[in-house]
Amino acid sequence: MTDSALDDQIAEARSRDRPDVLIFPPLIPLATVMAGCGLQWLAPLGGLAKFDSGLRWGIGAVVLVTGLLMAAAGKFALKRHGTNISPLHPSTALVTDGIFERTRNPLYVGMTVALCGIAVILALDWIPLLLVPACFVLHFAVVRPEEGYLERKFGDAYCAYRQRVPRYLPGS
Repeated sequence: MTDSALDDQIAEARSRDRPDVLIFPPLIPLATVMAGCGLQWLAPLGGLAKFDSGLRWGIGAVVLVTGLLMAAAGKFALKRHGTNISPLHPSTALVTDGIFERTRNPLYVGMTVALCGIAVILALDWIPLLLVPACFVLHFAVVRPEEGYLERKFGDAYCAYRQRVPRYLPGS
């Protein structure tokens, strides 16, 4: 085998060393917010707007910050272990400490919580409704393919981790 052919095989193997997610994860919350804003403009529901704006801002800010902190904790844990954050690149380490001791998907849970905070602050009633299909898409198009990849890559270590830590929140 020539060096060029070997280099091609190595490059092909590396390109396959990543989860086969169907959607790039940040597109899901972006689409949810855009659709929520559009629907709110076209057909406002007005439920959240009935609440005092100061109360809405206070509660929404706490929820938003909680979600952002959870996602940031997940991101920093992945960086601390030197593995990639994007599912478009290979995982180089199985991270099981820090926030990953509480949930296997802190970035996705944090993003979902943050979207709830945005919905409350801006009185966007459609966002909580759109989170149902968004979470469905996230689960089947991103999380499940990532789990299959991590099981193939890390084997028994990932299976033990999966048994110990909930996918999203305790009880899930």
